[in-house]
Amino acid sequence: MSADYKRRLWLVIAINAIMFVVEMVAGHASKSQALQADALDFFGDALTYTISLAVIGSSVQVRANAALAKGVSLLLIGFWVFGSTVWQVFVVGVPKAEVMGLVGFLALLANVASVLLLVAYKDGDANVRSVWLCSRNDAIGNVAVMLAALGVWGTATAWPDLIVAAIMAGLFLSSAFQIIRQAHAEKHEAKADT
Repeated sequence: MSADYKRRLWLVIAINAIMFVVEMVAGHASKSQALQADALDFFGDALTYTISLAVIGSSVQVRANAALAKGVSLLLIGFWVFGSTVWQVFVVGVPKAEVMGLVGFLALLANVASVLLLVAYKDGDANVRSVWLCSRNDAIGNVAVMLAALGVWGTATAWPDLIVAAIMAGLFLSSAFQIIRQAHAEKHEAKADT
């Protein structure tokens, strides 16, 4: 990968790490499960982007193994978000819609910047593709959080927040399966070539 890709990846890592802290604090303060789910996505992205950076220039086998690790981590995050959302259904309290909407919009700006930085590299191997999928998921998740905020504000219930958190869990799981499938295919191709 080019030096330009590495520079862009470092910028995206910094954006994701900062937004993880912002959204986790805001999600906890506002009692928003959707914001906390999105914060975990930012954390997972910062971690997976760091792994991507570490394996640049490595063999196909090493990069595919890194992509597998990232796929498994997305799978775990998806299960955690889904489980905590089910648990949250039984907890009384309506999230603060204003905080959800404001932080969701800030997160969307951060993710659009990340997507624009990475768009030129969206069709690479499983490792590079996982970076693109994570960035895309973030932007989709932020729009969903803002819609959840509007729903919470309009209904004065937590259900829109919980529904969006469950949808985000499904998105994590779907992306995890895509990454794992592509990484396995690349590993088999690499074995066949040797």
